[in-house]
Amino acid sequence: MALGLLIIRLIVGLTFAAHGAQKVFGWFGGYGPKGTGGFFDSVGIKPGVFMAVLAGLAELVGGLLFAAGLWTVAGAALIILTMVVAIVKVHGQNGYWATSNGYEYNLTLIAIAAGIALIGAGDYSIDALL
Repeated sequence: MALGLLIIRLIVGLTFAAHGAQKVFGWFGGYGPKGTGGFFDSVGIKPGVFMAVLAGLAELVGGLLFAAGLWTVAGAALIILTMVVAIVKVHGQNGYWATSNGYEYNLTLIAIAAGIALIGAGDYSIDALL
């Protein structure tokens, strides 16, 4: 079980952190604060650039905490918070399926983060060491 939790935490957490790095630094093909901020402004998340940096930092920090299994509940909460905002502001009105830009993927990430937060990060985590 511990190895399974580690795999889930690493894949989800590092992917989430990379999404944050796209927003904050423009890495991995991201648009950085200005580009992401422009999109945020267009969907009513204002001020766009500031909120893009805030969202990016939440994703980056939340993803790294989640991957490391350090303060796992806090990392999961940051993941859940950003995904709830994504559903409310962008994906919710498109229905469930990701093929229609719906909230399927966001809800899956919420379920994973909540599940790990509830059962714990596992033996292969910094939380377990502490």
